[in-house]
Amino acid sequence: MTDATKVTTPAMEGDRNAWKFGFTPQAELWNGRLAMIGFLAAVLIELFSGQGVLHFWGLM
Repeated sequence: MTDATKVTTPAMEGDRNAWKFGFTPQAELWNGRLAMIGFLAAVLIELFSGQGVLHFWGLM
């Protein structure tokens, strides 16, 4: 495949792990990663404390 036949999309250009602000593909990747970490933290709190997250923090 020659350079003339390569097709690039905006999502393929640049560093996909760069920290960029606004509605960009990079921001969506970081949003998903941080959401997964938060969900895992909530599950671990429930497993080890025997309470829900809101009860653990005293909110209910």
